[in-house]
Amino acid sequence: MSLSGRVAFVTGASQGIGRACALKLATTGAAVAVAARNQDKLNELASEITAAGGKAAVFALDVTDEEQIKSAIKAAIAQFGKVDILVNNAGITRDQLVMRLKRADWDAVLQTNLTSAYLCIQQVTSSMLKQRWGRIINIASVFGQMGQAGQANYSASKAGLIGLTMAVARELGSRNITCNAVAPGFIETPMTDVLSDEFKQNATKQIPLGRVGSPADVASAVAFLASDEASYITGHVLNVNGGMLMG
Repeated sequence: MSLSGRVAFVTGASQGIGRACALKLATTGAAVAVAARNQDKLNELASEITAAGGKAAVFALDVTDEEQIKSAIKAAIAQFGKVDILVNNAGITRDQLVMRLKRADWDAVLQTNLTSAYLCIQQVTSSMLKQRWGRIINIASVFGQMGQAGQANYSASKAGLIGLTMAVARELGSRNITCNAVAPGFIETPMTDVLSDEFKQNATKQIPLGRVGSPADVASAVAFLASDEASYITGHVLNVNGGMLMG
């Protein structure tokens, strides 16, 4: 499975799932534009990729800012000539029961997790249309499929990503551009590190494989969907959840 000659743009690449996706795509042969707010972490990631013989470029980016998205993707295309693969991974949580959920926390999660994906897709589409080849991969969540108490904003944003995925797949399929989602379950990341041990233990009991997932588990699925081997898959939600949700 080779992505040699391809160029990927990954949001939220400074840590967790986004970082793992960038590393996996690079080891599979793609040049990777890594984007996030934390430039120091991005620089470390880019150094790791280039030290292993890969190609990487850093783009400091706040995905809640439309102009920053436009300029970053424009700069990535200027540097690499194109963007073939987009991984919309940037995401945050602002957990609270819905009756107490502040409007600002609703807006922040929807803007970061969902609106940014639409804006990034909009900016890469022309590049993909020119070469009649593209892979758009949105990182959703099992909680966008089954809901989660205290995460109305997060669940809504991830469910929205799934709907966005299917709509874009229908719009762009005739141009050989696929759009799929990966829906991780419980994954060990900085986002889940803050959860209590009791919560983690209870969550693990709901997973038939008996363990939490790793960012590398998600990255492998992303790399597959980005490859030619997945050329007849579009509008699909690939569950990477250890069996936490089936069907």
